Amino acid sequence: MTGFKAKQPVIVAMLALAGMLLAGCGSNVNKTKEAYTAVEALDYNTALSLFDEAESEGENIRLINRGRGIAYLGLTKYDDAVSCFESVLKSGNGFVTGFDVDTAFYMATAYMKDKQYDKAAEVYNAIADIKSDSADALLLRGTAMLAGGDYTSAKADFDTVINMDKRNYDRIIDICQILDYYGYGSPANEYLHAAMDADNGSMQAYDKGRIYYYLGDYQQAALLFEQNRDKGGAANAIYLGKAYEAIGEYNYATNVYSSYLAKSGDDAAVYNQLGLCNMLKNDYEAALAAFQSGMAIENSGLTQTLMYNEIVAYEYLGDFDKAKVLMRTYISSYPDDETAKRENDFLSTR
Repeated sequence: MTGFKAKQPVIVAMLALAGMLLAGCGSNVNKTKEAYTAVEALDYNTALSLFDEAESEGENIRLINRGRGIAYLGLTKYDDAVSCFESVLKSGNGFVTGFDVDTAFYMATAYMKDKQYDKAAEVYNAIADIKSDSADALLLRGTAMLAGGDYTSAKADFDTVINMDKRNYDRIIDICQILDYYGYGSPANEYLHAAMDADNGSMQAYDKGRIYYYLGDYQQAALLFEQNRDKGGAANAIYLGKAYEAIGEYNYATNVYSSYLAKSGDDAAVYNQLGLCNMLKNDYEAALAAFQSGMAIENSGLTQTLMYNEIVAYEYLGDFDKAKVLMRTYISSYPDDETAKRENDFLSTR
């Protein structure tokens, strides 16, 4: 049995642009709109059928092929996805638009998911050539380089991104998490120390707390998050609770999450962290209830994570039949999740 998920890692948030894209494309995209709705619902095969109908009805072929590519990504058919995105890019009018750049990001994502890191880096390089000020392209190119084993080139990109805005602590932390994920914890800590050393007194308690948290100084981090508790929102509550979890104060951490929910209302991320903390306390019924409460919140962006954690909670409760049923649904929606496939292998033996 594998563990639960704190957060499903994502390289690029891919579906957020679909609605904006369709909004300005006239009235002759009815089937295309239906298809994109199916993509958003993770019903990729239905989406592909609808895209075929849209093409037969003469709807916008670039929108159609982009949508097909996204659906193929969801089905882990990366070669087909790349072909669709290439078709979109080749069918332009010679002027590079935001539509083209976004499609290129999708193509790079397909290469990343297929572990073709050199090709992903080439695509990000092309985007960076067009948009030299694109921190996203440079950050993702650095990630591709790092995944492919080229630390030196990756660090050069990360340095450039940080120098674009040395007070963008979200970016700095993103970079440090990427470095740590690929086994470069020491350089990650160097970036964090540099950010702390560069502070002239303007760094907010929340940002300073996060840096201490990722440096492993959980006591100091907790003090800073406590200072920010009344005005920090859900993110501050989660970090505060996680800092107490890290020092073994699970009861206090669950109190932090529960107090936030009682005071500020439902939040899927807080419910997820509450569930994870209850798992650490071996209170699997409470964990399951928290995950399910989070799942009840629509459009939270955490559906995948919460679905997976719900399955693991059922496993720990010994309800393997329920876990198997939910896992089949999960894998049909997220077929590229290798951790889930291993978990499914475990479930098949129960």
